[in-house]
Amino acid sequence: MRLEINVPTSIAEIPLSAYQKFVNVSQNSNDEDFLMEQMVQCFTGLELKSIAKMRMTDLTELIISLTKTLEAEGTFQQRFKIKDLEFGFIPNLEEISFGEYVDLEKYLQDVSTFHKAMAVMYRPIKETFKDRYSIHDYNGSDEYSDLMKFAPLQIVKGANVFFWTLEKDLLRATLTFLEKEMTAEIKTHLVKELNLESNGGGMEAYTSSLKETLQDSMQSPGWDSANASLFLRLQNKAMNYNNENLNA
Repeated sequence: MRLEINVPTSIAEIPLSAYQKFVNVSQNSNDEDFLMEQMVQCFTGLELKSIAKMRMTDLTELIISLTKTLEAEGTFQQRFKIKDLEFGFIPNLEEISFGEYVDLEKYLQDVSTFHKAMAVMYRPIKETFKDRYSIHDYNGSDEYSDLMKFAPLQIVKGANVFFWTLEKDLLRATLTFLEKEMTAEIKTHLVKELNLESNGGGMEAYTSSLKETLQDSMQSPGWDSANASLFLRLQNKAMNYNNENLNA
């Protein structure tokens, strides 16, 4: 019996929910054979009983194809649609509210809450004028987070890296200001506002902490690196199975 399999050839075809499901499974198991089976189920929708009946060579080729697809980088996109509802990225990040920023920082820490992060970064477009637009006010992530589970993985990864890059640039600019341009008056004010030691040691410790944070942020987002490593392991496992069959 031939199986009709819908195999994604781009991360633009993969909904965030499928990616979240697979990452959740992978965090609870180190069994690579089990994870290959789960990968096929999560990203093609095949039932496990159908996967079990697949030829080994077909399964390994499918795993290799899926892992290569998942390794692709995201693309930042300011606007996109889910069903008939068009969403727009926060038009001016300089005007982001404290609540939006705090929620975004929190939800971008883990793949399981990426749909909530997307609901902060993207909201329904309210008005459009040529290439400009306005979006609905932020009233918490719950309003659109479930819908964001259908967001294409390509856009999710792109938005994540875009925000990470902006945050890194902001931190670098802050360090430059602290080290080269800050006057004694501003420094005194900052010491009071941040409740630092007034003898200079507190400010030095604060600057040192920012440098460490910047150094850590120079690497790509942690979730991406960890999952890329897993995809490579599964790809190698599948290739090894293929080689064993060829040499049998």
